[in-house]
Amino acid sequence: MSLFNPTRDQAREFFFGLWAKSHAGEPLTPLESMALAIVVEHPEYHEVLANPGRNRDREWKPEGGETNPFLHLSLHLAIEEQVSIDQPPGIREAIRALAAKRDSWHEARHAAMECLAEVVWQAQRNAAGFDNASYLACLSRKT
Repeated sequence: MSLFNPTRDQAREFFFGLWAKSHAGEPLTPLESMALAIVVEHPEYHEVLANPGRNRDREWKPEGGETNPFLHLSLHLAIEEQVSIDQPPGIREAIRALAAKRDSWHEARHAAMECLAEVVWQAQRNAAGFDNASYLACLSRKT
């Protein structure tokens, strides 16, 4: 699996495997431990992760009001990784400010996910690189 650009199936298998390993009491890698903490905060996805046969190829339709659990968890994980290494520089402080304003780390990460998704979408749409300045500006507007 490419750590930096996993396929849809690789990302799903990562979360299915993580859930299975955690329930079997198997040791986790640091990345898996970080991801498990996120999964634990989302009990609404536990049933999805417990049933890979039913959910491996399932499509979640935003136009139908559905949230793709794998995309949601992956965005959370991206934010956690960014904060852990403060990349882009300033992200750690921006998330702290959001958490203070919203009185919740979890809600701060959700706000950051909106910015992350927007900047990634813009980069893909414009065939451009990720714009750190736009990302941090979006986070700043939310505080």
